[in-house]
Amino acid sequence: MRRRLAIQLIAALLLIGPVRAVELKQASLLQSYAWRNSADWFGGFSALHISENGQHMIAVSDRSNLVEARIDRDGAEITGIRILGHWPMLSSRGRILRGWAGDSEGIAVAPDGSYYISFEGVHRVVHYAGPDAKARVLPRPKAFLDLEPNGSFEALAIDRHGRLYTLTEKSRTAQGAIPVYRWDGGRWSSPFVLPQRGKFLPVAADFGPDGRLYVLERAVSFIGFQSRLRRWRIADDAPQAEEVLFETGTGAHDNLEGLSVWRDMQGRLRATMLSDDNFLALQRTELVEYLLPD
Repeated sequence: MRRRLAIQLIAALLLIGPVRAVELKQASLLQSYAWRNSADWFGGFSALHISENGQHMIAVSDRSNLVEARIDRDGAEITGIRILGHWPMLSSRGRILRGWAGDSEGIAVAPDGSYYISFEGVHRVVHYAGPDAKARVLPRPKAFLDLEPNGSFEALAIDRHGRLYTLTEKSRTAQGAIPVYRWDGGRWSSPFVLPQRGKFLPVAADFGPDGRLYVLERAVSFIGFQSRLRRWRIADDAPQAEEVLFETGTGAHDNLEGLSVWRDMQGRLRATMLSDDNFLALQRTELVEYLLPD
């Protein structure tokens, strides 16, 4: 989320404290962990990937910084986060991305360890062979050029076949649905849409180890943020069996924008989410984990 919305929240955040999440019947909150660091580049995280049974993390800020970190755990609980390295993302010409062109929002990690990043300032998806590699920009179809400014590709996910899926935060079809775009390695297509439900807007997506598509959504008001997590089975290029796993009350968490779904050492399905603090002292960077039903 850009600074203009964050500024609207400052007065309200001074007046209210955290509000508890609504009672959860399907997903259960495990932990909210405040992640702190004094470096000037730290913050603004908008994308997340968790691997190695919850011990390794890649985070992306909306100022084109990539961070790798190790998550220390005591059983199910996060006890610390150790940063292993951080890098500025590069353009296709090897220059550090800045400004509107550097509004990085989503990440999808390929089986070979390379990764894709989605951007919503200049609507595009790029591939990086490694953290210090130049960007390889995927083709941009005409549909990308007509998307709403600051409202496109916050969400990016990769399925078990290596196909990329991205969906728009604000731009909608003529029927009011959320458009989904898929990259199969050679071309973009629009295999299906997702239903828009209420005021929530999609900000992150992931394919879980169960093969289902998970979408994290956010609603913003003058008194804080709400979060919602939905999932679908994708069969024959159609979303099926929609489920709402949780929906929080206002202020239960900060501005959750990153999502990764994985299995822990006990084989349980988890969703880890990461908040964008907009580089504001009144907000916080937090990792939030929920236990999900299979």
